[in-house]
Amino acid sequence: MSEKTFKLDIVTPARIVFSGDVVSFSAPGVIGGFQILYNHAPMLAEIGIGEIKFTNSDGQEYFYATSGGYVDVANNRVALLAETVERADEIDTVRAETAFDKSHTQISSIQSEEKRLEIKQAIERAQNRIRIAKKRK
Repeated sequence: MSEKTFKLDIVTPARIVFSGDVVSFSAPGVIGGFQILYNHAPMLAEIGIGEIKFTNSDGQEYFYATSGGYVDVANNRVALLAETVERADEIDTVRAETAFDKSHTQISSIQSEEKRLEIKQAIERAQNRIRIAKKRK
């Protein structure tokens, strides 16, 4: 018996990252990760920095890094709208490591809480990109 699929669209302001049928989708919700399967109840969720993973009907898994966005689920369609989404094999690991090192060095000298929060988020994004890049196939 074949698994039931649903339509997934991953879109950023710059491009359509993915559009196709999948059997599962997971994302880093801001209050916890979640997974979507066929016939999921409608929902709208905010996502944070983390890993997006989906599996096609052949069982192939795909991994992406995101820095946040929104997921809309309805009628066996999932739309992910995000500012940035990078497939594991698209991530420039050297650039991510450089961003991590730079941010990590800067944070100790910053006095402003607002600026410290920005740098902590930059560190989290860089760590996420490095982690996802290791999942290249």
